[in-house]
Amino acid sequence: MDDGAQSKPERIADLKDEARHGRDRTARIVFTTNLLDALGDGSGLGDLRAQARVMKAMRECAFGSGSPERDMAWFEVDGVKAMMKIDYYDRSFEWGSEDPTDASMTRRVITLMLPQDY
Repeated sequence: MDDGAQSKPERIADLKDEARHGRDRTARIVFTTNLLDALGDGSGLGDLRAQARVMKAMRECAFGSGSPERDMAWFEVDGVKAMMKIDYYDRSFEWGSEDPTDASMTRRVITLMLPQDY
């Protein structure tokens, strides 16, 4: 009998989607310098535009069946291959979260990078 309860991986995936789509105000997004260098024009404004293009691609990317918790994905921006990795930490961003299904005790960090940065 299905009681509508989510499995642990489904709950974690939903919370990661909340962070990825900007609906988790406690989440952090980090860009590697290499990714911004590959996309930016060297000016601050160009880097901001590159960040916006990466954010759009990240929010629209699809996940493969090998990522049931939707924690890693690859996508392309302006012909540059990029990837996203989402990790979860405790509220102080010091240790891993003891319960990533509990949004009150978990903080997510989305790292956007070139594949070779991983």
